[in-house]
Amino acid sequence: MPTTQPLGAAGADARSSAAPRENVLLIHWHDLGRHLGCYGIDGVESPNLDALASNGILLTDAHATAPLCSPARGSIFTGRYPHRNGLIGLAHHGFEYRPDVRTLPAVLSEVGYRTVLFGMQHESADPSGLGFETIDVSDSLCDYVVARSQEWLHEHVHVSDERPFLLTAGFFETHRPYPSEQYKHADPASITVPSFLPDTDDVREDLAGLHGSITQADAAVGRLLDTVAELGLDETTWIVFFTDHGLAFPRAKSTLYSEGTGIAFIVRPPARRGVAPHSYDDLFSGVDLTPTILDLLSVPAPADVDGESHAEQLLAEHEVPARTEVFTEKTYHDAFDPIRAVRTKEFSYIENYAERPGLLLPLDIADSPSARSLDHAVIDSPRPRHELYDLTCDPDERNNLADDPAHSDVRKRLADKLTEWRAETEDVIPDDREGTAVADRFMADFFAKSHDSAADEEVLPSRRPRGDRRELHGEIATVRNRRDG
Repeated sequence: MPTTQPLGAAGADARSSAAPRENVLLIHWHDLGRHLGCYGIDGVESPNLDALASNGILLTDAHATAPLCSPARGSIFTGRYPHRNGLIGLAHHGFEYRPDVRTLPAVLSEVGYRTVLFGMQHESADPSGLGFETIDVSDSLCDYVVARSQEWLHEHVHVSDERPFLLTAGFFETHRPYPSEQYKHADPASITVPSFLPDTDDVREDLAGLHGSITQADAAVGRLLDTVAELGLDETTWIVFFTDHGLAFPRAKSTLYSEGTGIAFIVRPPARRGVAPHSYDDLFSGVDLTPTILDLLSVPAPADVDGESHAEQLLAEHEVPARTEVFTEKTYHDAFDPIRAVRTKEFSYIENYAERPGLLLPLDIADSPSARSLDHAVIDSPRPRHELYDLTCDPDERNNLADDPAHSDVRKRLADKLTEWRAETEDVIPDDREGTAVADRFMADFFAKSHDSAADEEVLPSRRPRGDRRELHGEIATVRNRRDG
């Protein structure tokens, strides 16, 4: 295969001899945050991902654009913020991409890549419109996804068509629930409880299930990476692992605190690149994945992406970071809850635009064992309009400095940055009455559907990873890509 074009070179059709010939394998999980051994979490058995981090690039300060599934994933696969691509709420509540949005697989398909999706997606009720040529979302549990991915990779190396590929392997894990008959739970006594959670028996029981889910999903990743090595694809394949947003635990998922937006992100370059393993400590946003991958492949990014490419910074030592702040947002989850935030290496500044309690728990967390350990006097107290946290001395974001005169300059500077970003990206938030009415309608539809479900079905659609029992379902399909009309 010919060598890769230099960064910034024009992106030729991938089928031509002048094109880059590197593949991309994207592996993504649900609701994980950074809860892995390679991020310093004690008691988690994640040897395969830890090894991937040791042999690749570990991003230590990556953040989702939103703390819930569809908006976070939408930004990752389009390079556009949720309010710019249309996914400001969950796909199973009726939110969809805008018609003008081009996804990463669509862009790569247009330049000749084979694009494949196995398993989890949560961007559309119609996965055939996501830009992939081949789709199988009939089951998103990790064992099935890896088996299908292995089959496809074996087929790929034996076909005469030498086009490079983008293969996306989406795991349902580590989403709730964590049934003990499916995942071997860890010993609760062996768990180190993260500092943002109370150390109670209920929380330890909950984390034990999560740890079991992580162990099983990590083993599946190991099998997939073994197949990549056995087929000789290590030399030419980018391995990218990430999760959508933070842990599905109180004060994480569905919040704009670091535990809600902070994500695991690991990149292993093709072996022929000769990139030494290292940690990447600069800020990275979910909107940066698409432009970064396209830049690494020398494929031009769509002009309307919001993200920044980190390709140059990832591959070599650098003095100037790709970005100095990340912007995050929440509009709809199971309720209308409009929040925007800007985060730097030193501070986090949050604006809450509606009167809400301290924590507004999504259904899956409200039903969890951990929720039993919450102090309702705290979580039901009114949420402040503005929040400011010094991340150097307060990484758990507990001491709100927004009204501290000593930090008034910091607050003004970050408030101005947030206002400027909202203006530049045309971020319009519905007023409380309008937004609440929208949420009331989609939740009424959701509960009406749940009443018609079979007795053995879970209430939340995203908890149903198999076949027709999933709201976002689809059979194995081959999608005609755009260049074929």
